[in-house]
Amino acid sequence: MMRAMLLDAPGGPLRAAEIERPRPGPHQVLLRVRACAVCRTDLHVVDGDLPRPKLPLILGHQIVGSVVEPGPDVERLRTGDRVGVPWLGGSCGACDYCRSGRENLCDNARFTGYQIDGGFAEFTVADERFCFAIPEGYPDLQAAPLLCAGLIGYRSLVAAGEARRLGLYGFGAAAHIITQVARSRGRRVFAFTRPGDAEGRAFAIACGAEWAGGSDETPPEPLDAAIIFAPVGALVPLALKAVKKGGRVVCGGIHMSDIPSFPYRLLWEERQVLSVANLTRADALEFLCR
Repeated sequence: MMRAMLLDAPGGPLRAAEIERPRPGPHQVLLRVRACAVCRTDLHVVDGDLPRPKLPLILGHQIVGSVVEPGPDVERLRTGDRVGVPWLGGSCGACDYCRSGRENLCDNARFTGYQIDGGFAEFTVADERFCFAIPEGYPDLQAAPLLCAGLIGYRSLVAAGEARRLGLYGFGAAAHIITQVARSRGRRVFAFTRPGDAEGRAFAIACGAEWAGGSDETPPEPLDAAIIFAPVGALVPLALKAVKKGGRVVCGGIHMSDIPSFPYRLLWEERQVLSVANLTRADALEFLCR
């Protein structure tokens, strides 16, 4: 048996329970959970913003765990290995998306803490092909947020291109990690927080942003690109106003409120709006191992 926190229905609280410990199936490993971070997407699942979750459900998709028992056909992992388990828990491997390196778009993809039980428990099972070694030197608590906030933030940063002046809207888990990554690569970061959030602005500056203001403010210089991490559709027109001609606005969230209508002139002059969906294993290997 093991202890776990269960979601019985969207909109309800998590319930502490003692349930049977899972057994690993083909290509799966049983993991003892060492740490599991909380993500905004967990709240979207609880609130019912993401439809048809597995129920009852163990949430949590930023898992650091140690292999306790390899299942049948496991080839790479051994008992005692420390690994990370991200949001993408599996894909079909055969469709056009999977075969072209875009497994994040697979119609049959399955996600940890959503269609697969996650890490708000003492143990969990995961497909070894979608687990990643955690580099030495990363403590469990610091490694766990890298498995979603870090990975999806990194994919968003790549999607933003070679922007030298980068705006980040919504300064939470992903933005504070990606600010540090961007600064290490010589980018200039401009942070946008909730209007009036002095504490958030101070945090952004401490993380390396050279300017921080409210999302209703205009940055001191036109931006080359902006990433929106906050799930607020109304930020899209504001970000388009802030980027220069040819600039790019990346929407990095899994869920976002509706984008209000805006005049075409904000999009004109080859500005772009694009979304980032989930992550791929290549993203994880590049981000964690570079």
